Amino acid sequence: MAQPDTKKIFFENLSGAGKAIAVLTSGGDAQGMNAAVRAVVRMGLYVGAKVYFIREGYQGMVDGGENIKEATWESVSSMLQVGGTVIGSARCKEFRSHEGRLKAAHNLVQRGITNLCVIGGDGSLTGANLFREEWSGLLNELVEQGAIEAESVQKYSALHIVGMVGSIDNDFCGTDMTIGTDSALHRIIEVVDAIMTTAQSHQRTFVLEVMGRHCGYLALVSALACGADWVLIPEMPPEDGWEDKMCQKLSATRSRGTRLNIIIVAEGAIDRHGKPITSSYVKDLVVKCLGFDTRVTILGHVQRGGTPSAFDRILASRMGVEAVLALLETTANTPACVVSLSGNQSVRLPLMECVQMTQEVQKAMDQKCFEEAVKLRGRSFENNLKTYKLLAHRKPESELPVSNFNVAVLNVGAPAAGMNAAVRSAVRVGISEGHKMFAVSDGFEGFYKGQIKEIKWADVGGWTGQGGSLLGTKRTLPAKHVDKIAEQMRKHNINALLVIGGFEAFLSLLELLTARGKYDEFCVPMVMVPATVSNNVPGSDLSIGADTALNAITTTCDRIKQSASGTKRRVFIIETMGGYCGYLATVGGLAAGADAAYIYEESFDIRDLQANVEHLTEKMKTSIQRGLVLRNENSNENYTTDFIYQLYTEEGKGVFDCRKNVLGHMQQGGAPSPFDRNFGTKISAKAMQWISKKLVETFRQGRVFANSEDTCCLLGMRRRALIFQPVVSLKDETDFIHRIPKEQWWLKLRPLMKILAKYKTSYDVSDSGQLEHVVHNRPKESDASVAM
Repeated sequence: MAQPDTKKIFFENLSGAGKAIAVLTSGGDAQGMNAAVRAVVRMGLYVGAKVYFIREGYQGMVDGGENIKEATWESVSSMLQVGGTVIGSARCKEFRSHEGRLKAAHNLVQRGITNLCVIGGDGSLTGANLFREEWSGLLNELVEQGAIEAESVQKYSALHIVGMVGSIDNDFCGTDMTIGTDSALHRIIEVVDAIMTTAQSHQRTFVLEVMGRHCGYLALVSALACGADWVLIPEMPPEDGWEDKMCQKLSATRSRGTRLNIIIVAEGAIDRHGKPITSSYVKDLVVKCLGFDTRVTILGHVQRGGTPSAFDRILASRMGVEAVLALLETTANTPACVVSLSGNQSVRLPLMECVQMTQEVQKAMDQKCFEEAVKLRGRSFENNLKTYKLLAHRKPESELPVSNFNVAVLNVGAPAAGMNAAVRSAVRVGISEGHKMFAVSDGFEGFYKGQIKEIKWADVGGWTGQGGSLLGTKRTLPAKHVDKIAEQMRKHNINALLVIGGFEAFLSLLELLTARGKYDEFCVPMVMVPATVSNNVPGSDLSIGADTALNAITTTCDRIKQSASGTKRRVFIIETMGGYCGYLATVGGLAAGADAAYIYEESFDIRDLQANVEHLTEKMKTSIQRGLVLRNENSNENYTTDFIYQLYTEEGKGVFDCRKNVLGHMQQGGAPSPFDRNFGTKISAKAMQWISKKLVETFRQGRVFANSEDTCCLLGMRRRALIFQPVVSLKDETDFIHRIPKEQWWLKLRPLMKILAKYKTSYDVSDSGQLEHVVHNRPKESDASVAM
């Protein structure tokens, strides 16, 4: 349970004075580990604690010496965008022995370290918990050996452990997403997108092997994100006779005019009898049965490499800060905890409960209880699997239910990456539910002009990886043309509407709701799925397209900062999109390591600008060589990007020079990120299932008649769940003049960005987790999580 909203910790009260915190990375490396290390170091120093690096994981703890080194603020500069772990990681046999742990305890006590932040997988975290349980006994042994003084036992009586899960496999129960998983998905999807172009040229089949010895998350989610024809994972081995079914599916896909096939195999894939299914076996099978030109690509360690995604940087930064708070609040009786993600909330869970549930998954698989293994993986994993099956495998016409309902889908507002994945999902789920699906081109403008046509299963093949809006989208609102739209609804007998778009889509649904009083044609179920890079739709913490835009901003900021390497000190002023919503500037600033982010929601004046310049000047005089300042495009009508650039240029004379950059529409372009593909796919599928349910509920006397407020909804992500909310109920939550919600969750991340940029500020911990317990499929509908 979260703590009361009234609780805030201020800088003066956040005391880590006299405490020593050590951070280490252990086991396999994962992108984002450096962001976590940086956050632990800077938050630890911020609260007045001493912070130490332990290099080379547990091996460095056992060896001691230069491997355990005090960290400074500057020692974690310029590491946010670096992949892997700069403090090193190693597997350590010695730490598994009692003698090794005795050496480690001695090395920690010598430096007064009694707080450990461990970033690694379940093996690393289990080792840390064992170390904690043995701690007092180890100290007593050291006293007997004369290695430490007797009073040290009293002084350092308890070892406190907080874990963060760094693993690209996302194989740890209790958290929706582990550090590194999103970046690994980026690597996989980059490869798949590249392979698709060559496969299409030569009409080839590609078998891709991805990591996941015991967990099929990467294989499953990448299959969902690229619309793969077949996926093989260890948790759900295919039924006997799968070879024939797979070949039939590939053959049927080709017969519909598709020029390529993609099969994704997890490295740990097995059949129902526990026999491994290798990528080469799958290739030989396709060649033998179908004669298709087939190639194998094994991605291997490419998945671990490269720069971390925006998601992983933000996740790791939030977890690192939460880990320090957990260490400050821990007592001798507090069990070792792991900082986890549920929805977009940080939570703390007992470490060993998570480890035990993770081990239960493997036991279920060993006992061939595969359904149970999928359930134990969590609701998100289970939902991914159901959605993949629904979208990838088309039922024969004879098996489809007949609903006789017509459902129209359209995009409204500016284009956002992931819209096409949402449309594909809606069309295929609708067809699976027995509906006839209609696509409306160019939003409501196309609607009143009659640009409406039926769209079939095969028409949306290959749409998931396409950026922009293939249906076409316009900002036109329906009110002016409501009579013509009603006529088109009547002409095509449209029984339900799915609108995918941004703030204009929200306004459109409000207008159509009002029009119900005059036109019965609008008395049908209507639902909106938020899709906008600005992330400014009320009723939803996240929108389709925002993650892709964040990655574009983060990547560009990395390159811009790198352009100044080797030059004199330089500050960059970057303008982001978002209208009046400061989401992209704030969260992009956190992901890129910005020194300041100016937004409309947090008003600022000339004194604030001056204070920021002075703060940067002070940092530049010590060791920081590059500064980064983000400004939302509508943050202030007078303090423009040009004004801020000129101010920084003038005030920084003699210390740093300045450059400015307006990112513009590049934030809307490009292929959608894995997150946006999957978020769009899953939220749209849920919206279509809601439509099917409402159509049945509102069908009376041979027609659909839905005029209650709860039949015109917005499907949004709120904290830990996907929720359908009547659009009329969201009016009071909306600032219509500035087109933003009145309350926005991400504003709580702003102090975090300031702390990591060395500002003294208050930090709201109302959302910081008290210790919760691991519950099967916790919480209800947690598949809504940002974790895909």
